[in-house]
Amino acid sequence: MPQFDFRRYHYRSINAASDAERAAINEELKALYASLPEAEKEIFNAELQTFLATEMGRLKSNYESVKGSGGAN
Repeated sequence: MPQFDFRRYHYRSINAASDAERAAINEELKALYASLPEAEKEIFNAELQTFLATEMGRLKSNYESVKGSGGAN
């Protein structure tokens, strides 16, 4: 079970009203990382990599399904 909820940060960033709000969310995530003991930083990094790979795979799949159904795109 994941220890860190990256999806929450991701959704907040997607729905941010401005670049400044998005930057504040990124700073919040960086501050969380900085506050962790070294052992938890390793877990954080591993979970972040898994989250990013999963999200990129999902986005690629969505893009390909839309691109494939669009005909000449």
